[in-house]
Amino acid sequence: MLGQHRSTQRRRPKGPDDEQALIDDMTVLVRRYGRYGYRKIAELLRSTAGWVINDKRVERIWRREGFKVPAKQPKKGRLWLADGSCIRLRAEYPNHVWSYDFVEDRTHEGKKYRMLNIIDEFTHECLAIRVDRRLKSIDVIDVLSDLFILRGVPGHIRSDNGPEFVAKAVQKWITAVGAKTAYITPGSPWENHASRNWFAIIESFNARLRDELLDGKIFYSLAEAKIVIESWRRHSNTVRPNDLGGIARSALGYKPPAPEVFVSAMTARSAAQPNPSTSRPPHALASRPSMHS
Repeated sequence: MLGQHRSTQRRRPKGPDDEQALIDDMTVLVRRYGRYGYRKIAELLRSTAGWVINDKRVERIWRREGFKVPAKQPKKGRLWLADGSCIRLRAEYPNHVWSYDFVEDRTHEGKKYRMLNIIDEFTHECLAIRVDRRLKSIDVIDVLSDLFILRGVPGHIRSDNGPEFVAKAVQKWITAVGAKTAYITPGSPWENHASRNWFAIIESFNARLRDELLDGKIFYSLAEAKIVIESWRRHSNTVRPNDLGGIARSALGYKPPAPEVFVSAMTARSAAQPNPSTSRPPHALASRPSMHS
């Protein structure tokens, strides 16, 4: 009747009833974790806010609302032999290969402080961050000795060729406790990688630490820096969706490396108490007198 084609007539799209609630929860997370991408925000929505949602819906809202996307890391070449085989050491199980490196920053008054970061390449868990004004080879040995007592001796310890790591005292001590050293070739910081990807695990962790914490915080004292950095390390291990496996897809499926497990008091009490039916000695029934005696 109107002479108007049917393809021009359509219903106005309506989002789900929970659209605004989802946007509000996303806004809260984006304000708190400003440098996270939509994949990590989607994982936090599922794990902490209880949403049953896929990444595509989060991405659609992410683009529509104009949330900031972190800058991509530059591409780096892969390391191959002429026959196409990889020559680099790969972590195959927990406690197989550890990596450690230094990060430097300044407090409010301009004084430098350094951080010694230690990572398990297989689990991507940050084992320790030592913060101090100066860190020498004896400090490296001190941190590693505490971790060896707590977690055992790893198979290999990978580091760059910095003066603290090539010190003879460090090499001699690592060899004496039964671990092997694996130094990175000079000029190739991305050589340190796990078996699932070609990105440097320790270098990627250092970049996340600087991007998500150091660049956005002003520390007025060394004590404040130690407390805040240690809190961030625990959050990174237990809550933060892991993305050290690469840009396109996390090696751990955007799960934290070492999530905390809470056991209720009732469950712990029942597990600690022995079962009466099984705690009686085997000869107890045999020693009971017979009814006919």
